[in-house]
Amino acid sequence: MIDNPINVAGIEIPSDSPFFLAVLGAHVLFGLSCVITGVVAILSRKRPGRHPRFGTIYYYCLSVVFASATLLSAMRWAEDYHLFILGTLSFATASLGRASLRRRWRDQIRLHISSMGLSYIFLLTAFYVDNGKNLPLWNKLPQIAFWLLPGAVGIPFIARALLRHPLVQKSKRSTWHPR
Repeated sequence: MIDNPINVAGIEIPSDSPFFLAVLGAHVLFGLSCVITGVVAILSRKRPGRHPRFGTIYYYCLSVVFASATLLSAMRWAEDYHLFILGTLSFATASLGRASLRRRWRDQIRLHISSMGLSYIFLLTAFYVDNGKNLPLWNKLPQIAFWLLPGAVGIPFIARALLRHPLVQKSKRSTWHPR
């Protein structure tokens, strides 16, 4: 569905449909909320309080981002199906990470760290793939960089957390049983 494209601050919006603009507005607002609450959760000490509170807000904001991305992709499937796939991966990995703790699965800490980290990487990848061409400095990079840089930066942080985080070390000691 493409009505009349409009230009806002140098960024082309593919439709002037009021419904499209309302969904896009919610998508942008909740996407920005995901980025902020995700960073707060990542940087917070992993104990009751700030980390789970901001992690929960991240998850619910991501739910809205996923729903709005689904609608936006459906309206422009040929142009945006890849964003739907990235949104699905982001929401699915966040759901897995959340469920691992809530249901107390085996290796819950490692699964939570990996899944939530990947969720954030998929979220940022979708943003850069869709908007990188409009961003200062990013607009000088080749398109493949928008796909690869979020993972290239984020995966080493996930690996470091999996190797060094005290909760992971504690869970290794408590689940290890000599035979």
